[in-house]
Amino acid sequence: MEFLASKGDCTRYFKRSLLLVLVCVIVLVCTDQDYYSLLGVSKEASSREIRQAFKKLALKLHPDKNQNDPNAHENFLKINRAYEVLKDEDLRKKYDKYGEKGLEDQQQGGRYESWHFYRYDFGIYDDDPEILTLDRGEFDAAVNSGELWFVNFYSPRCSHCHDLAPTWREFAKELDGVIRIGAVNCGDNRMLCRIKGINSYPSLYVFKTGMQPVKYYGDRSKESLKNFAMQYVTSRVTELWAGNFVNAIETSFASGIGWLITFCAERGDCLSYQTRLKLAGMLEGLVNVGWMDCGTQGELCDNLDVSSSTTAYFPPGATINNKEKGGVLFLNSLDAREIYQEVMQHLPDFEIISATSLEDRLAHHRWLLFFQFGEGDKSNVQEFKKLKFLLKDEHIQVGKFDCLSSPTICNKLYVYQPCLAVFKGKGTGDYEIHHGKKILYDIVAFAKESVNSHVITLGPQNFPDKDKEPWLVDFFAPWCPPCRALLPELRKASKHLYGQLKFGTLDCTVHEGLCNMHNIRAYPTTVVFNQSDVHEYEGHHSAEQILEFIEDLRNPSVVSLTPETFAELVQRRKREEIWMVDFYAPWCGPCQALMPEWKKMARMLNGLISVGSVDCQKYYSFCHQESVRGYPEIRLFPQKSNTAYQYYSYNGWHRDAYSLRGWALGYLPQVSVDLTPHSFTEKVLNGKDHWVIDFYAPWCGPCQNFAPEFEMLARAVKGKVKAGKVDCQAYGQTCQTADIRAYPTVKFYPYQGTKKSVLGEYIDSRDAKGIADLLNEKLEAMENKGKRKKSRSKDEL
Repeated sequence: MEFLASKGDCTRYFKRSLLLVLVCVIVLVCTDQDYYSLLGVSKEASSREIRQAFKKLALKLHPDKNQNDPNAHENFLKINRAYEVLKDEDLRKKYDKYGEKGLEDQQQGGRYESWHFYRYDFGIYDDDPEILTLDRGEFDAAVNSGELWFVNFYSPRCSHCHDLAPTWREFAKELDGVIRIGAVNCGDNRMLCRIKGINSYPSLYVFKTGMQPVKYYGDRSKESLKNFAMQYVTSRVTELWAGNFVNAIETSFASGIGWLITFCAERGDCLSYQTRLKLAGMLEGLVNVGWMDCGTQGELCDNLDVSSSTTAYFPPGATINNKEKGGVLFLNSLDAREIYQEVMQHLPDFEIISATSLEDRLAHHRWLLFFQFGEGDKSNVQEFKKLKFLLKDEHIQVGKFDCLSSPTICNKLYVYQPCLAVFKGKGTGDYEIHHGKKILYDIVAFAKESVNSHVITLGPQNFPDKDKEPWLVDFFAPWCPPCRALLPELRKASKHLYGQLKFGTLDCTVHEGLCNMHNIRAYPTTVVFNQSDVHEYEGHHSAEQILEFIEDLRNPSVVSLTPETFAELVQRRKREEIWMVDFYAPWCGPCQALMPEWKKMARMLNGLISVGSVDCQKYYSFCHQESVRGYPEIRLFPQKSNTAYQYYSYNGWHRDAYSLRGWALGYLPQVSVDLTPHSFTEKVLNGKDHWVIDFYAPWCGPCQNFAPEFEMLARAVKGKVKAGKVDCQAYGQTCQTADIRAYPTVKFYPYQGTKKSVLGEYIDSRDAKGIADLLNEKLEAMENKGKRKKSRSKDEL
């Protein structure tokens, strides 16, 4: 909703707006209790922990189960609101930083489901340890870790998804360790599922680095799922005999990879083919897996004292003649998981780097180092021994460093507890500490991202207080989930800005004094230091938005207005000039939420409308004089008319860039031409100009949304292509002749020397820039075709 207001109208406008706000406040879900306390979780709680806590409370407090409690509905709205905010990464960040004030324009939590939904449909796989529930922030790291993943994209409302759940659980238990089994709740991760092209549930996909995702189309039995998944296990089981057995054992010393061999004899139980294949997948890159038929290789089995079926692990350098001396390990179990665990325990641990050699070794190679405090430190798990294999393509070596052997070195690196860090081959000055989950796929993703990015760990010694080069510094706390979600995005952004902007992270739980010095009150707080200028980032947690923020610092799209420049640029603007101005206060949560959208809108308007902002905390008297009573206050100052001073106030519900842009474009003078059947025939079909036409209907919502976009297009191609609009409600026969079957429809009518076809060329796009680029390509192709035709004519002469 918008209205035209003069200065005298502002008081009435404010009273009316205040009434609207008061009405809105009544229906909002409000609580003075902390959201984390409401759900009974800590601030570092993961998405899974938040879901589990909410489900437990939902089953207890749901109004369906408390029908005699008059406060049941209100109490449930409170926990529902808390859950809806904390499950969303961006809303959680706003809440952590600004509290309820930062969420005033967000209405989550006002609706909820039946008790039956929370009991049977909500969080299907949250209690299954073998199934990893992935959210938007974890998904890419998981499927790009180098491990094989089989992921179930599901919806909690899908009956087929619930039918599959018991089978998926059994399947996950059977293949645990061979294949990572994941699940994505598309109800909570709509954007992720949309990006991945998921349009039906359940959708099952296999993911592996270097391979396109493969969708499963077979029946949903456990055996069918297992057979499909196992074909992507690239490890193989080697059949051994007298000719290749000795060579395999002897060459294992040079390769550093031992052998796990199943000997199948007449007596005793032999490991099945499926179990051997599972072990090959579980031990891929660490141990070769083979088998021998003692029925055909009896002499060799006799020489090895194998009289009944058994499985043995031959470590690198094992001697066949003296199995005990060679460290050969005989295993009695037939269970793949038990055998895997016993073999993993016998694999060598990581190399321990000494304090004297640390600097030299870190200066010449990339390293992933585990920092431990004494030999009794149990921070590592057996599965981490796979890291060498998973990181070998990135040329990352893996080792350990004992901080008790040299506390000075660890203090210098700000390492005060067991952790791991990546060193990028430039000594101890260029490194990054891992703050993610202590699970294999997250560590692999971190290591791969870190060595190829330009983010370093900061402390008092290297903090860029007086650095002449610009820096982006992320002030964070390791316990904060939004902080951890932002770190991979910073790494992506750093690769695009290498040589232009340096990136660093500062752990405020370790460097509290330094964070206090910079007035850090919430995490994450991301700041750009450019000598004396300091700019705080307020956008979403994505590399794209960070890059947009940096670009906006270089080439500001929004003019910071003072009372003097407001009078000069806005009040005394040129007659044809239009301005949009945001009156805001820095402490205002909704203002902070609006700022990145405001800047994005300004870039999208691309000079068609000038965009500015006024800091009403700094210029309070001026804002009061302009009758600004609430923040943010968005005003559009149109092209000048006879009215002395006028503006339009934005009173819409949505404050995203696209909604604001669409509203503003409605005030631009129309560039496109409204066509009648006669003018369509004379100017478009019989004329000698190129035309692009928007066929629309006035009642059509998508047509109304597309109208400002078409005006952008008309301006973009002005001088090359004329733009026209045909009202298909008023001129139905014309649209029927042009074969218009849906609204809006865009068609291109190029002039190529003869009368144009009424059907034109259909354009399948609703984006002004995309259509403009397409039209320019078509015009260039037509021009080149004309040049070739002229060239051929000259050759013939």
